[in-house]
Amino acid sequence: MRLVLLGAPGAGKGTQAKKLIEKYGIPQISTGDLLRAAVGEGTPLGVEAKSYMDKGELVPDSVVLGMVEERLRQDDCKDGYILDGFPRNTAQAEALDGMLENLGMPLDAALSVDVPTEDLMKRLTGRRTCKDCGQMYNIHFSAPASEGACDKCGGELYQRDDDREETISKRLEVYEEQTAPLIDYYSGKGILKSVSGAGDIEEIFANVQETLGLS
Repeated sequence: MRLVLLGAPGAGKGTQAKKLIEKYGIPQISTGDLLRAAVGEGTPLGVEAKSYMDKGELVPDSVVLGMVEERLRQDDCKDGYILDGFPRNTAQAEALDGMLENLGMPLDAALSVDVPTEDLMKRLTGRRTCKDCGQMYNIHFSAPASEGACDKCGGELYQRDDDREETISKRLEVYEEQTAPLIDYYSGKGILKSVSGAGDIEEIFANVQETLGLS
C-alpha cells in the first residue's frame, strides 16, 4: 500500500498512521523527520537544507523531494509507504507524482481523515498538559478528576501557547487555503478515499482498513 495521508491539524492522522505501521509494517515517511535527520547527519541535501533554514527561509520543494526520493529507495519501502506531512499543496503533489512515476512507485490512495471544524477546535484548544510529568488531558473529552490538576502526580495543568484559540484558528485557516485543495487534486486523479475521524480510535481504524481494502 502506497499512501498519502490528508487531514486538518487535530484530525488524528498521526494516530491512524501509527496503527497502520504497527499492523502492516509499512514505513511512515515524515518530511519533518527526514529534514532533521539529514541536517543532523550532514548529508549533501541536509547541508543544502540547513543553508536555507539558517537564513529563516523555507527549504525548497526540490530539496524536500530529493530527501523523500532517497528514503523511498531504501529496501523497507519496496512493499509500500505512508507519506505524512507532504505534499502540502498541489504544486508539491504534482512534483511528487512525477518523481513517484520515475521510481515506479505511484500512489495507491490518498486517504483523507475528515473531522468537523467544531470538533477540531475542541480537540486542539481543549488540550492541557501537566507541567510536572507531561501527562496530557482534554477538558472536553478526557478531563482530569480535579480541574487544573494532574490525576497522576497532582501537578499543575497548563495550555500551550500553540493550543490557544486564535493560534488554532490560524492553523486551520492556513490548512484550508493551502492543503485542502489536495482533496480536489487527488479526487480528480481517482485515488481519493475518505473516512470520518470522529469517534473511537479503533472504530476509525476499522473504517480505514475497510476503505483501503486491507484485511
